[in-house]
Amino acid sequence: MGKDIDSKRWSTGRVRELHPWTDKLFSIRIDADTDPFTAGQFTKLGLVIGDEFISRPYSYVNAPGEEPLEFYFVTVPDGPLTGAMLELRPGDSIYVMRKAAGFLTLNEVPAAEQLWMLSSGTAIGPFLSMLKTREPWQTYQSIVLVHAVRLAGELSFQDTIAALGEQHPGQFSFIPFVSREDTDFAIRARIPAAIEDGRLEQRAGLEISPQRSQVMICGNPDMVKSTQAVLETRGLTRNRRRTPGHITVENYW
Repeated sequence: MGKDIDSKRWSTGRVRELHPWTDKLFSIRIDADTDPFTAGQFTKLGLVIGDEFISRPYSYVNAPGEEPLEFYFVTVPDGPLTGAMLELRPGDSIYVMRKAAGFLTLNEVPAAEQLWMLSSGTAIGPFLSMLKTREPWQTYQSIVLVHAVRLAGELSFQDTIAALGEQHPGQFSFIPFVSREDTDFAIRARIPAAIEDGRLEQRAGLEISPQRSQVMICGNPDMVKSTQAVLETRGLTRNRRRTPGHITVENYW
């Protein structure tokens, strides 16, 4: 542990695998001793680069208690941390903050008939962590996972998603969005537009309504803001601890 890095706050993890999904999307799988967390939360990863310690927040993709730890990230042009992470090999060290944070968790979401999980890009990660636990399957009759990407090759974790469908037939549906190319399986649109024109609900065979639905949104700030605005025209409201509603959000950039 470096002399300026607090071992009470940071665990020295060991890289088990760096898995490439595309030339820009990667999972890093790490063995590390961290505090218990709640599915949907994030922690920080850090490296000493030159004479500087650089860290950034990343959401857990693994469920609580599942090993190894897994984090899904996109490389950032000229980003010092992601650039250095790409050079890591099995057995190399990386620092993981012991204590997780964040409120995009199911214990913050009221019960309902339906749970909609709307994500873009790498923001699918926290939803996968939640879906690997028992809690959502015991709380909601229907669960819809949406993943919006630019190109079909960016639809990562397809084996995990297929396994969820096999484990929960009739309760789970996955709806991919691909915005920059035509496919025979994905909706080509932005999520807010597909809610407005009814394509998302038609594909899911369900209706989003204040009476039946809880919606969790995780993605880039523009997607989150636009999707929330469309849902509010349907009568859904932001979920807050003092005033429970229907929409729970986290910006993920």
